[in-house]
Amino acid sequence: MATKFSLFRPHTLPFITFYPPPRPAAKPLFIPRLCFATTAAAAVHSFSSLPYGPSLHKGHSPFPLESPKCPSSVDDLTSFDEAAFTRVFDVSALRVPSNLCSTFENRLRGHLLNWPRIKNIARVAGDEIEDQFKTILPNSIDGTDTETETEKLVTLNRRIYGKAEGDGEQLNAVLYRDKLARTFNSRGYAKFRNLAKISRPRKKKKRDDGEKRVRKGVGRNELALVELVEDEDWESDSEDLSGLLGEDFKRQTRWRGSTRLLLLDEKYANKRIEELPEAIKVVLQEQDDQCAKLAFELVKCKLTLFYDYWQLNEILEALLPKGMIIPSAFEMVGHIAHLNLKDEHLPYRNLIAKVILDKNKPKIQTVVNKVDAIQNDYRTMQLEVLAGNNSLVTTVLENGLRFHVDLATVYWNSRLASERQRLLSCFTHSDVVCDVFSGVGPIAISAAKKVKHVYANDLNPCAVEYLERNCVLNKLERKIEVYNMDGRRFIETVFANQRVQSITQVVMNLPKDAAEFLDAFRGIFRRTCPGKEYTLPRIHAYGFSKAQDPEFDFHERIKSALSEVAFDVKMHRVRLVAPGKWMLCASFILPERVAYSDTGSNL
Repeated sequence: MATKFSLFRPHTLPFITFYPPPRPAAKPLFIPRLCFATTAAAAVHSFSSLPYGPSLHKGHSPFPLESPKCPSSVDDLTSFDEAAFTRVFDVSALRVPSNLCSTFENRLRGHLLNWPRIKNIARVAGDEIEDQFKTILPNSIDGTDTETETEKLVTLNRRIYGKAEGDGEQLNAVLYRDKLARTFNSRGYAKFRNLAKISRPRKKKKRDDGEKRVRKGVGRNELALVELVEDEDWESDSEDLSGLLGEDFKRQTRWRGSTRLLLLDEKYANKRIEELPEAIKVVLQEQDDQCAKLAFELVKCKLTLFYDYWQLNEILEALLPKGMIIPSAFEMVGHIAHLNLKDEHLPYRNLIAKVILDKNKPKIQTVVNKVDAIQNDYRTMQLEVLAGNNSLVTTVLENGLRFHVDLATVYWNSRLASERQRLLSCFTHSDVVCDVFSGVGPIAISAAKKVKHVYANDLNPCAVEYLERNCVLNKLERKIEVYNMDGRRFIETVFANQRVQSITQVVMNLPKDAAEFLDAFRGIFRRTCPGKEYTLPRIHAYGFSKAQDPEFDFHERIKSALSEVAFDVKMHRVRLVAPGKWMLCASFILPERVAYSDTGSNL
């Protein structure tokens, strides 16, 4: 017999029972390569040969799985059998009164189960009642009041009809329900307040489309299940109540009070009392002497871990070929997981995407993979939707601001969030910022909350459309002036405009080509009004370098673009984008000789 329990601490967490997920319909699926132990004896042996804790290589499978079948082609690797990841572990537990559970948990600390995401206390679902009903229940722990209650019921029936059930007459409906109520009280009936509903069948509610409603509690909590393995001698002495209470209450003994299960460490599985450590023996001996009438015993349990329990890397390790690197890292853009898979992972890209989607719901709703590198002027990338919905429009939260992004038409990189925050810390309230390659506005809009004014530009018309939309979304449209033109023309236009405020900060976040646009700053002040002083702006230019000394290489490219040597440049390493390839940020004040040079840029 198996009794279900929930894995939560008493009186501190909600009472939720974990139910096993239904097995999927039979169809040709990819069954992962798992070294399953087919028997409980093999599972116990595996505990000693593998590291501590749960593992897909430990325990045994509850389902008779077919032998693994290799797909006919790599295109067939689109699904797998989630039931193959169900593992059953044999553990021992101490069944103790609920009011003494915390005391025994402290005394046995170090001997209890210490697995991640698994509570070592399980609540018994069949013997829990409300505290307000305990006072009206008979003292049935020792069985002294059972006969008295039965005699009272027989006496009452004889006073009404002159006959009782023992005289060959069945009890009337009212007395029969009264008898059931008293019987269920003494046996720990779980739904005492809804006792009147047991006399009529329960209606099955259906959805409008005809599908049955999903049972409450099944969903995100499909992690684990604890089942009590009862002895045959115990079952023979108990009463079968499955017809009235369901399969969960197939056999019930006399109610002995509310109890809890303290799950012992995995190394104590299937051991007798004499094989347990002294700390557990002492507790058992004390309770045998002092609380002989209370429920306190050593029991055997089965701990079942379902597909939702296992981590992303554990599932992928079982699905992918042995020796292949596990692709567990990805970029999150709103509800989209952005992968950059290697060539060896491409045949398994749909399996990888499904696992990532399953393990990160509902936070992630779409999984995409970058098909090719960025090769166009708009900085857009080709993406393949692997799992989830096909929408690439999402909302990103960064620095307390919201940004609408469409990854199919604009560029966004969440990994630069900390770099953008570092750059914003360099600005002051009196600055005027010019963002030459703004995109949808992660720097321009964030800076507008802090600086005096912002001029933002991008060549991509779709990015400019989202930039204007994000300005209104964050209520900063009055502090941002938006342009849609080439970077060189924008620099020439914004610095030549007499109405434009004196720009103090220039951001050039286009690492691939930003250094090539620096020649646009040559002679930007040569046509200014005589006698008027201009503030030389500080330029923050980004770039890539594969050189052994990336700072020196990027510095030389900047000096070559500006045709100037004598000026200071502060270098900052942003991130390592690829092996041997650094992304750098060069910050410097535009040299005066460059700004007032007679030779301007060739637009």
